[in-house]
Amino acid sequence: MEEASKPVIQVRRLDLSYDDYPVMRDLNFSVNKGDIFVVMGPSGCGKTTLLKALIGLKEPAKGEILYDGVSFWGQDETARQALMRRFGVLYQGGALWSSLTLGENVALPLQLYSKLSAGQVKEMLELKLALVGLSGYADFYPAQISGGMRKRAGLARAIALDPDIIFFDEPSSGLDPLSGRLLDDLILQLRDTLGATIVVVTHELASIFAVGSNAVLLDAESKTIIAAGSPRDLLADSRDPRVIQFLTRGEKTSLPSGRQGAY
Repeated sequence: MEEASKPVIQVRRLDLSYDDYPVMRDLNFSVNKGDIFVVMGPSGCGKTTLLKALIGLKEPAKGEILYDGVSFWGQDETARQALMRRFGVLYQGGALWSSLTLGENVALPLQLYSKLSAGQVKEMLELKLALVGLSGYADFYPAQISGGMRKRAGLARAIALDPDIIFFDEPSSGLDPLSGRLLDDLILQLRDTLGATIVVVTHELASIFAVGSNAVLLDAESKTIIAAGSPRDLLADSRDPRVIQFLTRGEKTSLPSGRQGAY
């Protein structure tokens, strides 16, 4: 139990900005090993900017991000790149190379960052595609499959190197409800199968309640975190009208049923 509660990510007094324009300030939270941690909030509140800081695409204006106690932005570029090898990222649009087949897309990080033989790479890419429900699709191009399948192919590439931490940027964006639900189920499955820690950036309520074991809610007006904890507990217990408005979209509602997810 002690290992399960060990913080993998710690964010301390983090400020984010674009030049002189502040986006978020004084962010403080921890992500524990095995969490499915949700960064939630309405569009334009700074969720994607925070994700960029977490994965090494944007340096914070102030504060620290620590991975297993090591300051990420306090390292030189070489050490930071080594830490980033522990990450898998599913970008919002999937970010597949359109000129490569799904198999070639998944194989690319294996060819670049592992010492596997060509035969081992082929076995591994087929395994990763099977894990996301795309067995037999290695020779398909992204344009030949649906949006939901492209997301899953992007996820297969994100887990190619067996990352410790997987980041999802708006995974349900652009998907129909059924495809979104299947992707949520896949997130839960991968957490359990791979033992990975997962960070999900989203504003989709169905996904938040289906997968989130812990969460922070970002607020665009105050430019900081206004709530933290289990999404279901926040919905049941919060008295902050901003939190209630976000988690209910202004409608009177009970806790979602049927999709228990991490609960």
